[in-house]
Amino acid sequence: MKKNILILKGDGVGPEIVDEAIKVLKKVEKKFSHEFNLTYADFGGASIDKHGIPLTDETIQIALNSDSVLLGAVGGYKWENIEQSKRPEMGLLKLRKELNLYANIRPTKFYSQLSYSSPLKESITSKKIDFVIVRELTGGIYFGKKETEIIDGKKIAHDVMTYSEDEIRRIGIVAFEMALKLNKNITSVDKANVLHSSKLWREVMEDISKSYKSVPFNNMFVDNAAMQIISNPSQFGIMVTENMFGDILSDEASVITGSIGMAPSASLSSTTLGMYEPIHGSAPDIAGKNIANPIATIMSVAMMLKLSFGMNDESLAIENAVLKALDNNYRTVDIMPKDEK
Repeated sequence: MKKNILILKGDGVGPEIVDEAIKVLKKVEKKFSHEFNLTYADFGGASIDKHGIPLTDETIQIALNSDSVLLGAVGGYKWENIEQSKRPEMGLLKLRKELNLYANIRPTKFYSQLSYSSPLKESITSKKIDFVIVRELTGGIYFGKKETEIIDGKKIAHDVMTYSEDEIRRIGIVAFEMALKLNKNITSVDKANVLHSSKLWREVMEDISKSYKSVPFNNMFVDNAAMQIISNPSQFGIMVTENMFGDILSDEASVITGSIGMAPSASLSSTTLGMYEPIHGSAPDIAGKNIANPIATIMSVAMMLKLSFGMNDESLAIENAVLKALDNNYRTVDIMPKDEK
């Protein structure tokens, strides 16, 4: 099978971890007789340095013409003080919007091989922890109206969180279909006791649940969800929530595994085109030292093969290879026992 993949290495540790993931792609290509045509483009800070902007129209077009996109990470100290609209992160938001990647899938799975590295008590991690956060990715406060104005000589900033019924419904259906397929429960996370956008969110989610009566469903306020992820993560199957809440909760959930370097993600559209990336940032403090954990990126490749290409056996082979590496005590510094660091 032939597939065209756009590679965006990005900034910081991005090139290092993507290079390791490409090695895995090459092995899959050979073992399963596929052909992966890789195209490379500048993105984020690397694109700013070369083109003056974090995302060019040419890169957008290449992405649209690809079967999938593999991304490393963007940003870093170098670009922190430039104009907001030209920062690396703005390129990421724009690419998600241009590709209509409205569904962000972030799995959290506890690996028994790394039990020593989790900050949670053994009484909590001894229970099965395997849940998925489904995050709405192209709406909400990150894409709402933003402005800073001066009133009575004082600066006042506004960030508007806006959601339409259609935006909520389409991400809700993604979550419920996933729960149905994986035989998991659904927890819809909102702040409906305070926010109007969350009141609509809850109303739509409850309406969708009527069409999926076999799927156990409940609502949870985001502050309670933040506590429950740490105190009782095994209760969750699928968590579905809006953009900012999902961003925060999925980073919190990643530490259950012992390192954010273990957490992959997929950003999906209504087609098979998706973008796959680790949820961690560019980690400029360790860039170039060849110590970054590539597992999240490698597992993102596994998600790409399964979700965008329908290559289930190939995806499983990668997952098993990662487990074997952990069984054989291969470690990067972030998941190494403290007495060995």
